[in-house]
Amino acid sequence: MTYSPFSIHGPDRQGPWVITCDHATNTVPDFIAGGTLGLPDADMGRHIAYDIGAMGTALALGEALNAPVICSNYSRLVIDPNRGADDPTLIPQLYDGTIIDVNRRVDAQERARRIEALYQPYHDAIAGLAHRRDIAFLSIHSFTPQLVGRAPRPWEIGVLSAEDRRIADPLIGNLSNHLTSPVGDNAPYAGFFPGDALSQHAHGPGRPNVILEIRQDLIESPTGQQRWASTLAPHLEAAHKKANL
Repeated sequence: MTYSPFSIHGPDRQGPWVITCDHATNTVPDFIAGGTLGLPDADMGRHIAYDIGAMGTALALGEALNAPVICSNYSRLVIDPNRGADDPTLIPQLYDGTIIDVNRRVDAQERARRIEALYQPYHDAIAGLAHRRDIAFLSIHSFTPQLVGRAPRPWEIGVLSAEDRRIADPLIGNLSNHLTSPVGDNAPYAGFFPGDALSQHAHGPGRPNVILEIRQDLIESPTGQQRWASTLAPHLEAAHKKANL
């Protein structure tokens, strides 16, 4: 099978959303250091390599919302599609206490090669899906319950946004009334990094957008993914409607 740096599911769906999953897999393509970053399987299986459960949740939401879903097909440790091309952390050398030694030897030529082969095709594909002006972006991520040496995180889900709060505000209100745990508002992460995926495809063109961060242990199984997709879909639809989009 020919390798592709992204996959698109339901490209002809006509719902008002385009769903992205920037950190869908922990794949290291064969043309990157022989298909290995030199890390043990245990590290490649944890959150430093990809967003556990995010892809399955995104696909389930795509079906529920009649929305196309685009997923990256490479580990963020190879190159991070949710960073600007000039971001110093685009090819990480250290992540949550783990050193990625292969990346410490990446020079400008190798950086450009990874951008051309992996990063740019993914972003070109997103732009191709978003040619309609009347779409909203939904980006699905997951987060670890606790970073190394840090306190446990209190949230099951976080709703992230930058300045455009048209979807985020009603969605936080809806979820806060439904869930017993607190809903993160731009937590556990900020809703914006300069040059990140949504700043490229949503903020500049003025498209409404929201990022969902779901705690990974809640969506690591297909059952959990379906459960959260079923929970979130009606709240997303209601927030979209309330935003008068």
